[in-house]
Order: sequence, then C-alpha cells, then structure tokens
Amino acid sequence: MSRPEKITFTGSTGDALAGIIDVPEGPVRGWGIYSHGLTLGKDSPAASRICKGLAEQGIGMLRFDNLGLGGSAGEWSAGSFSVKVADTILAAKFMREQGRGISLLVGHSFGGAAVLAVARDVPEANAVVTVGAPYEPKHVEHMFDAEIEAIRRDGSAVVDLGGRPMEIRRHFVEDVERADLRDCIRTLHRPLMVMHSPTDNTVGIDNASEIFRTARHPRSFVSLEGSEHLLTGKGQAARVARIIGAWADPYVELREEDPAS
Repeated sequence: MSRPEKITFTGSTGDALAGIIDVPEGPVRGWGIYSHGLTLGKDSPAASRICKGLAEQGIGMLRFDNLGLGGSAGEWSAGSFSVKVADTILAAKFMREQGRGISLLVGHSFGGAAVLAVARDVPEANAVVTVGAPYEPKHVEHMFDAEIEAIRRDGSAVVDLGGRPMEIRRHFVEDVERADLRDCIRTLHRPLMVMHSPTDNTVGIDNASEIFRTARHPRSFVSLEGSEHLLTGKGQAARVARIIGAWADPYVELREEDPAS
C-alpha cells in the first residue's frame, strides 16, 4: 500500500506546479520521479498506476502536472519540451530539499524523452527508465502535422490532441525541432531500461530500437507485448511497475550513512 502526499513547487516559468508523492507505507527503498506524456497529467491511468505500483514495492514516486495541466497553474500552450525538462529538474531539486534525493527517473511517452534529457542535470539519479518513448522529441509533430504550416505562419493553432482541443504555439514546434537527445543518451553514464510495446501505434517500436542502439551498457530492453501506448488495458501499467521495481532493485536502495563521515 501507499499514501498520497499532495505537494506544490515552483516551476521554471514561475508558476505553481501540483504534484503527488506516492509514499510507501512500509520501509522506503528509494525515491523517484515520474514524467507523464504530452497532455496526460499526473492522474492519468499510466502515471497513477505505475507510481502506486512502485510505491507498493518501497519506491516513493513524485508525479506532477506539467504547466497548465490538472492542478498546475499557467497555460499549457506556454510550455515546451525545454520547459518540461527544466520543470523536471526543479522537481528533483524539490525532492532533494525534502531529504528525498531521487535515485530513479521514469518517463512515459513524451516524458520518456524528457527524462533522457534530464538525467545529466540530476546527478543523484542512479537509473533511468523510458516507457513508449520517442527517440526524437519532434516525433510529437505527427499528432498535428496537418496544422504545422498554419502554426508556423500564424504563430499558433488549436489542434486535437487525444480528443482535447489544445493550442500549439510556434515556439513549441521550434523547440522540439531543436531538441536532440543523441548526446544525452550516449553519455547517460547510468543504467537504462527501454520498455516498449511492439504494437504501439502512437510511438512505433523503431523509436525504442534507436534509443537502445544509441545507449551504452548497462542497458536493457523489455518488450511490452499486448500493451497499447497509453497502458490503460487491464494489468498493463501494473506489469510495468513490477518490472521496473525488480530491475531497479540494485540502483534505488538507500545507502547506509558512513559511520566515519
């Protein structure tokens, strides 16, 4: 079991971001941060089930709403991939200041790309997990490719993202097109687990292949056969949590304080 602890911290834009820390009821093995998909939020099925599942295994997890989503202040359209990365770094700082230095970064979909970019700025993170992540942040453009020219021309456009009308601004497009994760992945210098479904119709399995090929050892790949991108099917997110919890065991254990220090 776990208990939810509601928190807020100030993001890179100065807006208050709302989060939940799923705190283990029993002994704490370590702490982690979860980064959600493009518009999914901290309360999406994948975020909630994976974080609760990890907390039940003793890994406390912070999940938070990105700018303008859920309980977070600000406008979603003012965000970008760079803002998402910066806010995740600030989330790690928040946890550090709470005496809960994080050892695990977990990212789903667009959030998977974010944790790959974040890792170099969170030195205490011992391991990274991506779930259904794109190799290139600009992969998200396929969700609104028919409107890209209008966005470039007019500065913004309202697009349908998962059945929700969302404003995409020119700076968002330019930002994802500038983002290059190759060096981040190649110089990760920590264990990486790439999880992906071979039947993912939103972010194709070739993305996982590119991430895995670019990464250096230690690296692991887990095929989430039978799962769809959002992990909403029965038992899909719970399975992901169980696999992450087992894989991360050597990396999340809290170290005993050195008596000589």
